[in-house]
Amino acid sequence: MNNLIKTLPKVELHLHIEGSFEPELMFKIGKRNNIELPYKTVEELREAYNFSNLQDFLDIYYTGCNVLIHEQDFYDLTYAYFTKAKENNVMHTEIFFDPQSHTDRGIAFGTAVNGIRNAMKDAEKNFGITSQLILSFLRHLSEDAAIEILEMAKDYKDEFIAIGLDSSEVGNPPQKFEKVYKMAAEQGYKKVAHAGEEGPADYIWDSLSLLNIDRLDHGNRAMEDEKLLAELKERKMGLTLCPLSNLKLKVVTDMRDHPIKKMLNLGLKVTVNSDDPAYFGGYMNDNFAAITEALSLSKEDLFKLTSNAIEVCWASEIQKNNILSELNKWKMMG
Repeated sequence: MNNLIKTLPKVELHLHIEGSFEPELMFKIGKRNNIELPYKTVEELREAYNFSNLQDFLDIYYTGCNVLIHEQDFYDLTYAYFTKAKENNVMHTEIFFDPQSHTDRGIAFGTAVNGIRNAMKDAEKNFGITSQLILSFLRHLSEDAAIEILEMAKDYKDEFIAIGLDSSEVGNPPQKFEKVYKMAAEQGYKKVAHAGEEGPADYIWDSLSLLNIDRLDHGNRAMEDEKLLAELKERKMGLTLCPLSNLKLKVVTDMRDHPIKKMLNLGLKVTVNSDDPAYFGGYMNDNFAAITEALSLSKEDLFKLTSNAIEVCWASEIQKNNILSELNKWKMMG
C-alpha cells in the first residue's frame, strides 16, 4: 500500500502555511533576521512538539511566526511547503493564511501576502501545483479585529478564494463571527470554518446555519449527532479531516478510533489533510499511511478520499479534470 499512497494524486484543503514551518527553516530565517528563538537547537525545538492540547501547540506556533519579517521569509516558508507537496504528489492545495499572527506584530499585510503569492505562482510554474489562498481569522481575538483584517484584504481581494476561522475553538463559538462572515459573503468570498475538533457538535450546526459555510474544517464531533450527519450528507458538505493532527492533539488517542472510515462509509464527503505538518509529524503521504494502516483502508477508499477532495475543492474545472484523469490512471494500476 505504501507505493499506492505515494503515487496517489492528492488534493490538500486544510493546510496552515505557518504550520508547515520546519524547525531547520525556522532557525535559518531567525538567524537571518537576528531573532533568537527560545530554543537552543533544532532538536530541542522538535522535542517541544509534544502537545497535550490545542493551546500547547498554538503557543509554539505563534513563537515560530515571530521570525517571519520580510517578504522573502514568507516566500521561503511557502515554497518549502510546495517542495514537500510535490514530494507527496499533491496536485492542488488550498492554503490557510493567518494575517493577524503577523499584522499584530507590525508586519504589513502586503508583505506577507506578496511573499506567499509569489511562492504559489512559482510553485505552479516549477511543480505544476495549482493553489488558492484562504484568509483566516483568529477566533480567540474579537470580531472587530476580524473585520479590520477583512478591510485590509480589500486591496488584495483577487488573491483570496475564501475566508476561514481557526485558532482556539472552545469558548469562541461561530456566532461570535456572524457579522464578519455576512460581510465577507457580500464581498464574494467563499466560507469555511474550523468546527467540531475540540468544540461540540453544536459548533458545527452554528457554522452551517449562522456562518453559512461552504466547507467544514475538521468536523470530527459530528459523529455525536445523527441528525447532523444526515444534514452534512444532504448538503454534500466537504469535511477536511486531519488524522495526524487529531492524534497529536489528543482529539483521538488511538488512530484506530479515528472517525474518517465510518464517515466515508456513511457517504460523507470526507478528505485527508495535514493541517500543520511540521508540528504534527507528517505531510499528506504520512496521513494517508497512518489511517490506511490503522483502519485497513482499501484502494477504493483511497480513491474515494481523493475524488471527494477533487469534488469539494475550488480548483478550475480544467485542473479538476486533470487531477481526476490522473486519479483514474492510478486506479487502473495493478
